[in-house]
Amino acid sequence: MINSKNSQARLNLPTHNEIRAEQARRSLWKFCQILSPDYYTDNKPYLKIICDTLQNLYEGKLLKPDGTPFRNLNIEIPPRHGKSRTLTNFSAWILGKDNTNKIITASYNDDLAQDFSRFTRDIISEEKINQNDIIYSDIFTARIKQGDAAAHKWALEGQFFNYKGTGIQGSLTGKGASCCIIDDAIKDAETAYNENALEKIWLWYTGTFLSRSEQGAISIICMTPWCKLDLSARAIAAEPDNWYTLSMPAFDGERMLCDSVLDRASYDRLKKIGDEKIIAANYDMVRIDVKGSLYREFETYSVLLEDTEGNVGYTDTADEGQDYLCSIQARQKEGKLYITDILYSQEPQEVTEELQVQSIMRNKTYNIMIESNNGGRAFARNVQRILSERKYSCSVEWFHQSENKNSRILTNAPVVQQYVVFPADWKYRWPDFYAALMGYQREGKNKHDDAPDCLTGLTEKFISEDSCGCY
Repeated sequence: MINSKNSQARLNLPTHNEIRAEQARRSLWKFCQILSPDYYTDNKPYLKIICDTLQNLYEGKLLKPDGTPFRNLNIEIPPRHGKSRTLTNFSAWILGKDNTNKIITASYNDDLAQDFSRFTRDIISEEKINQNDIIYSDIFTARIKQGDAAAHKWALEGQFFNYKGTGIQGSLTGKGASCCIIDDAIKDAETAYNENALEKIWLWYTGTFLSRSEQGAISIICMTPWCKLDLSARAIAAEPDNWYTLSMPAFDGERMLCDSVLDRASYDRLKKIGDEKIIAANYDMVRIDVKGSLYREFETYSVLLEDTEGNVGYTDTADEGQDYLCSIQARQKEGKLYITDILYSQEPQEVTEELQVQSIMRNKTYNIMIESNNGGRAFARNVQRILSERKYSCSVEWFHQSENKNSRILTNAPVVQQYVVFPADWKYRWPDFYAALMGYQREGKNKHDDAPDCLTGLTEKFISEDSCGCY
């Protein structure tokens, strides 16, 4: 005899597709997997990181150190790795979650912005071809309002406005948004290194785009990190504590971000034939100001030479609160300095003292020079004390640097360029130092000079007059 109560319970169980639809409502990653199962695979974990970061931003779970939520997200990811596609899916997902959400997206021209708008609209309005497929309407109840579905601006049923796509410097009169997205604000390197063009973008962003942001809105900038005057760099500099940055280089020094999109051989070929600084921006996520930069690319090594003549170091302590302590360890060989380790930190002195000791011992440094200016003497004496307590023998010398910093950097740049050799992967091992050094400008104001100053000091102390014929 069949138990009718148990039979009814079985009939009310959700189907497989209903379970998947519920998962997609709760998870942006699952939503993306349903829309494009062959693209959002488990073999692309970086895409899940992007999805989870976007969802946490939207849900107020992307937290600052003080526990309050970030409302601004900066995404840096190489070309063709799915950033625009994922942002499009995100836009459709949050409109399904709440049909009162209002989204404004901007790109470097109207065509790109309208494509973004149209792709989002098409996700929502997709019609089912195969009865077993799951489409947007199986997941969410949101529908495009008939008669209000232009490519660049449209609304959902029951709403007056939900989506607007515009080119940078386009009009946004009368539109407010709970989600503001800028995807590819800068078209190419020519624009990126044109200060007038960058200033126009910044003025539009601060004068027009930000004024459309409603109370509590989230903002997303997704773009190539070109230079220190580009949009995301300036936005972050204006509010450094209010931006979360998700940066994913194509190659992190050990593995590729996604071999199926760009493998190591293709990456190496790009590095070989492409402009070094453009590749650094597009694939390494490193900002480099090309025009007026003091240094060119440095000589590098893959395997450290044997029988080096000595292990030496140079440290410049932080002058002010926002400055960096910079310490460089190197090995001397045949008149050149082969860099082995770099400490580049804004941590307080009690932290950097320990980091300095560890660096000295790790690199078997036997002689280190430390500038005694601005607390450097106390730093040096503490480092010497800790080394002695650990029974490590190293000559720690401190001295007062009285010569003009900028003059020393500029005068000795040719010597630094000729006699300093970095590891082949130095830009990945020490990205902040790399950006500070290679972005240092010959003329004009530089925000930080700690990297070139320390490297200059290293060469002054440990490159002999005989080897370079200069000092």
